Amino acid sequence: MKAMLFAAGLGTRLKPLTDTKPKALVEIGGMTLLERCIRQLEQNGIREIIINVHHFADQISSFLKERENFGLNIQISDESNELLDTGGGLLKAKELLLGEEPILLINVDILTNLDFKALFKAHQKSHSIATLVVRNRETSRYLLFNGNVLAGWKNKKNGELRISRLELLDDAEEFAFSGIHIIEAQLLNLINESGKFSIIDLYLRLAKTHKIGAYIDERSAWMDLGKVADLGQAEALIRQLNA
Repeated sequence: MKAMLFAAGLGTRLKPLTDTKPKALVEIGGMTLLERCIRQLEQNGIREIIINVHHFADQISSFLKERENFGLNIQISDESNELLDTGGGLLKAKELLLGEEPILLINVDILTNLDFKALFKAHQKSHSIATLVVRNRETSRYLLFNGNVLAGWKNKKNGELRISRLELLDDAEEFAFSGIHIIEAQLLNLINESGKFSIIDLYLRLAKTHKIGAYIDERSAWMDLGKVADLGQAEALIRQLNA
């Protein structure tokens, strides 16, 4: 399995920290988010990593060069000219990701001790073209799964409902996306979107004809480092994970 780290975001919610550096190089517990993700991937047996960059892209490239890519096969997908969101970022990196291996996708600002090997095994058993890690937590937007099959998406704030499988919608349960997912390499050839777009939009379209599965994560620690106000909580989580 190879991996792609989404690290191109502007990190606007982490200002002023991101006024002079990319979100990926913000430090938590004495280690950057980027290094923490890379080391976790390596611990799970992943040695081929693609990282997309945009905001202060040169700093990420320099960081990796200084550390000799941590001894791994790391390649950069450069979005310096245009920030493409998760779906567009995946498409931009297509040539770097092609092959037969499944691809683990993860946002660089996710802190977790999720067992990626267990996730991979569950993905293999599910025969899904993509498996999305989800949790029971409060949010404004939910993925709707019925029997671990994606049926749609709902925005609680404005009532918007997007349906992929109407026949599964009635008994579907609401889950929050964790920013961690595995795709089969063949999914890359099913992308007909272009430019800037969300990967969730891609999944909702593909779910009409392909199985998009769920991995319900209720055991691992998890946090999305979204705001400066969350830094204290993030530090506490890291201490817990290191204990």
